[in-house]
Amino acid sequence: MAYDNVFQVTGSFGPYQKRLYILQSLPVVFTAVQTCLSVFILFAPDHRCQPQNDFMDIQDTGNKYTVNQSVSPDIRIYSSIGEGIRYSRCEVIYHYSNSTPGGSIPDNATMYSSECRRWVFDTSEFDNTFVTQEKLVCGKKLHRTHATMAYMLGFTFGSLGIGILSDKFGRKPALLISIFTHAVSNIILTWMTDFWVFSILRFVSGVSVGGLLSTAYVMDLEIVGPGKKMIAGTVFQLFWGVGMLILVGAAYLLRDWRDLNLAMTVPTFLFLTYIWLIPESPRWLVVRGRIEEAETILRQITMKNNRPCPKRILSDNILRAPAANHGSLSHVCSLKLVMQTIVICINWLVVACVFSGLSLNVSNLGGDVYLNFLLTSIAEIAGFLICMPLLYWLGRKPVYIASLLTGGIALVLTIFPFLYATPDLHWVTVLLSLLGKVGSSSAFSTVFLYSAEFFPTTIRNSALGVANFSARVGGMIAPYIVDLGMIVGSDMGRVLPMAVFGTAAVVASLLSLMLTETKFRRFPDQMGDFENPPEFEQELTVIEPLNNPPTNGNVVMCSCDRGRNL
Repeated sequence: MAYDNVFQVTGSFGPYQKRLYILQSLPVVFTAVQTCLSVFILFAPDHRCQPQNDFMDIQDTGNKYTVNQSVSPDIRIYSSIGEGIRYSRCEVIYHYSNSTPGGSIPDNATMYSSECRRWVFDTSEFDNTFVTQEKLVCGKKLHRTHATMAYMLGFTFGSLGIGILSDKFGRKPALLISIFTHAVSNIILTWMTDFWVFSILRFVSGVSVGGLLSTAYVMDLEIVGPGKKMIAGTVFQLFWGVGMLILVGAAYLLRDWRDLNLAMTVPTFLFLTYIWLIPESPRWLVVRGRIEEAETILRQITMKNNRPCPKRILSDNILRAPAANHGSLSHVCSLKLVMQTIVICINWLVVACVFSGLSLNVSNLGGDVYLNFLLTSIAEIAGFLICMPLLYWLGRKPVYIASLLTGGIALVLTIFPFLYATPDLHWVTVLLSLLGKVGSSSAFSTVFLYSAEFFPTTIRNSALGVANFSARVGGMIAPYIVDLGMIVGSDMGRVLPMAVFGTAAVVASLLSLMLTETKFRRFPDQMGDFENPPEFEQELTVIEPLNNPPTNGNVVMCSCDRGRNL
């Protein structure tokens, strides 16, 4: 693209661009927080029925929840779960007999059950969650899944809707609208007591997160030169991992869901200062024909990067773009491109589903939920870091396939320790789950880059929009797969989500064998470039920075004939 020539003047990734990159990426930390917040605020702790008979003396002894039978010899409450006389989770079973305290239950005893209306919750991990507050258990257990799906649905609308606003009205307004919506909706959420209002606000929060992620990602890539897009796009994912680490630390310290949500929301108001701190994307301004505004911002970048610049950065030669066949997916006639686009969309759906699902599934692994989430977050960051050098050395396709296939196999293998291993081998299940998370994280980071490099410029935005929509569908499916255990029950129910995620990952990785490699290829611009792709990305000749910055604060006016190859 002709615009890329401006990086010969401004530099591909100078100090000022790095500052902007960090500022624009910081909100991503809180998008990760909100996306994974459901793990904690919608956590369903162990619970049992609390009988409504006032004369019963309830005694909690560890996890047994026993009844003091000496209160009344006529009524005993029990269930078939575990040892001893215990309460059921979702019903109360009454037994009438003339037995004496401590006596045996006669065979001809009369029994009946009633629906549980009050519960006692285990508070060893959480003081209060939205589930315990609104009693979203037993008959309402799927409400938790619906609330998570509402968030993911909002995520989908935000990615598409705010993305359109970003293209039409600018990157900066779209980012600020997303930040404001994010902060306000989550502040209000803190005081909600109605499930449906709660779900609507989670939907709005999802809209803001979808808009924040897509807009920040585009802004980050638009301020760096072609040779730095890969590193910029990959490091972007690390901010997500940092958000997960912050969340688990805050959740461990703040055991009430209201305190946790409030603490994770208030800092986002600081991002409203971006109205003064960050400029509009000059690339977007050029595309919209606002040349003078773009020129001003580019000169500011050049000056703050301590580089000399010509009298005019956006010269006629730079603005004169080659003729292109602007098109959309409806104009695609290449069967090869259509088939590979379908494969890419399937992979986006699967990768997003597995990536999100493994984060939401930590409560089903058993053991300490905080430790499980911390290890999952570390595994996610490890996946992002591992793929960076491998993408340079091996290419996009082999890294993607190996990551997804390895992660998928590890998840499928969790079936065996779940069903057959003794409790002291629980660490094997956690280890396999972490391997699956490393693989899915690496694959998630790679598929972003691969898709941008794969599609021709004439259809790139449309194609990436479809791929992104596929990912959001995967995100909406994920919470229902995670909660399959509530429907199936038993140990098989606990292992089923991992088996589904693993099988889907293996199938998607095998389908990816159909894709073509994009390593070292220049971005295709026309449909003909897809069929006969250019081999290498042209290196930019970038002007050397000045040895001494200008003392008067003005831009240095000089010729631009000195240069070096990056």
